[in-house]
Amino acid sequence: MPDVTSGADGLAADDLALRQELVSVARRLNASGLNQGTSGNLSQRIPGGLLITPSSLPYEQMEPTDLVAIDWSGMPLTEPSRRPSSEWRLHADVLAARPDVQAVLHCHPIHGTALACHDRGIPPFHYMTAVAGGDDIRCAPYATFGTEQLSRMTVQALHGRQACLLARHGLVSLGDSLDQALRIAVEVETLARMYLQALQLGEPPLLTAEQMQAVHAQFRGLHYGQADQTPR
Repeated sequence: MPDVTSGADGLAADDLALRQELVSVARRLNASGLNQGTSGNLSQRIPGGLLITPSSLPYEQMEPTDLVAIDWSGMPLTEPSRRPSSEWRLHADVLAARPDVQAVLHCHPIHGTALACHDRGIPPFHYMTAVAGGDDIRCAPYATFGTEQLSRMTVQALHGRQACLLARHGLVSLGDSLDQALRIAVEVETLARMYLQALQLGEPPLLTAEQMQAVHAQFRGLHYGQADQTPR
């Protein structure tokens, strides 16, 4: 695990590599079209807490030293150059509740957020909903951003899942790595777009629980997506 507890005078090599990776994935997030401007945020688990993107800084201008290392209560682990994201609590609470997860990504994709504005998750209309670890992708109830209430509801919606929507807000995805969290977010947004298109013809038929069980078994056999997740 990278060591991010070195002093502000310089970054250890593994710390710098992790920071560079986080900046790279943040820029890929915007380039993918899943996020716009300074909205959204990413974090990576580190010893004693998490490394998170700063508040109100465009990803294109972000440098590795701009990232903020904080403990589980939001206090800095090193001398910070910037304030952590306003959603630090969501990231900290999700990582604390999910020891199996190393990275958290939050963004505001157009199609996923459109569904979330109607308090709608994504049902098993397509077998790829299994990529998030379960039969469906839930939508957490609305709560004000940056609050303990939002993080609590997000943790509940993510139970047994690697992604969820946030009502009138956006999307959260999890992964063993930042890259995996981004890939899952891309898959969920693609599913949201397909589901919205399918709804133009009415509610689409859904896969049965038995059919989804077969999908999960196939995923596990192929070591695909969230093969380590138990279907729920």
